[in-house]
Amino acid sequence: MNLRTIDLNLLTVFDTILSERSLTRASAKLHMSQPAMSNALARLRAALDDQLFIRTAQGMMPTPRAKQIAGPVRQALDLIQNGLREQGAFEFGSATRKFTIAISDYGEAVIMPRFVDWLAQVAPNIKVQIRPELGRFIQAELREGAIDLAMDYFRIRGDEFHHVHAMDEHLVSMVRQDHPTIGDHLSLDDFITVPHVMLTQDKPVVDTVLKAHGLTRNIALQVPHFLSMPLIVQKTNFICTLPKRMALVYADFFRTKVLKTPLDFPHIPIYFMWHQSVDGDPGHKWLRNALHELCQRL
Repeated sequence: MNLRTIDLNLLTVFDTILSERSLTRASAKLHMSQPAMSNALARLRAALDDQLFIRTAQGMMPTPRAKQIAGPVRQALDLIQNGLREQGAFEFGSATRKFTIAISDYGEAVIMPRFVDWLAQVAPNIKVQIRPELGRFIQAELREGAIDLAMDYFRIRGDEFHHVHAMDEHLVSMVRQDHPTIGDHLSLDDFITVPHVMLTQDKPVVDTVLKAHGLTRNIALQVPHFLSMPLIVQKTNFICTLPKRMALVYADFFRTKVLKTPLDFPHIPIYFMWHQSVDGDPGHKWLRNALHELCQRL
């Protein structure tokens, strides 16, 4: 049978007659007039080429054909009803689900260790896959569901993408503990003359501010990831400038010290972003709310 030839509303009529065994009770339950109910049953009989129900003293008794399709019709109606029902709360404690998050090495070092530790305690069956780079296809990947959530310093533009401002960062500088010329205070002269290792960026905020003051720094090395910086600073007389929370994480593991920069640089916003198609999903809402609350405590 081609489903386009049958009114699927008739399946509800069939299921109600089957359960009530009475056209009168079925029409009352569906808020239909008895003539309308009789007409619906006639259309269903014609579509299925079967009487479906026989009027007896005991009520409307199903034919063998009606009994045959009763189960599949009930299952189909249940699936439709459950699919359209308002989604309930996400039971994260027992849920089994995997989320893919595109996040920078800042997020890997500062946010994820704390998040997965908390996750293991409250939602042990929730799995997380980290995508380390926000490539040029990030919008398509969010749109298609290949990535559930993305973290970056810049918001994705467009009405179809939503975001939350998770927190702000500010920049500090870092040198090795036994640096021969820099002690516990970083002068502006040292900042611009000591060789820098810096993150490869299109428009580094540090150089933008320095340029506004008519200054430039001594850039000796550019690296693609923050993680390279403490490893290089630890073994050289170089200096680096990076987000404070990340610098404090690295200072715990490397022989480095964190210093206040001699100039004030703009705060760096941290955003979480997602596509509108998952905005109402209870599991996704739980994930982004949990990450946002964690960031507020960092």
